[in-house]
Amino acid sequence: MADRIRVGTRGSLLARAQTRWVVGRLQERFPGQAFEEVIIRTQGDKVRDRALSRIGGKGLFVKELEEALQRGEIDFAVHSLKDLPTSLPEGLTLAAVPEREEAADALVLP
Repeated sequence: MADRIRVGTRGSLLARAQTRWVVGRLQERFPGQAFEEVIIRTQGDKVRDRALSRIGGKGLFVKELEEALQRGEIDFAVHSLKDLPTSLPEGLTLAAVPEREEAADALVLP
């Protein structure tokens, strides 16, 4: 394996928690392997004064991650599946989806 594996993620608390969880599972399987968290700021992180639907929707949170993968700046990215577009750019693959936690959990508000 590589000396260190570079893992791309957004800088939000949720994205970083998800990334730490994934890296933790990988370290269990590959003890001694080094991982480096690479924070990538996306357009969706930068634009906060307009509705996402008006400026590009879900793709605003993944484009920079995809580009970093294509340029070889990161080895893989961790991102919420719900925010991925239905078609990935050529050369990129959805390589893994972790086992889902309890699917019956729900928050119901009036």
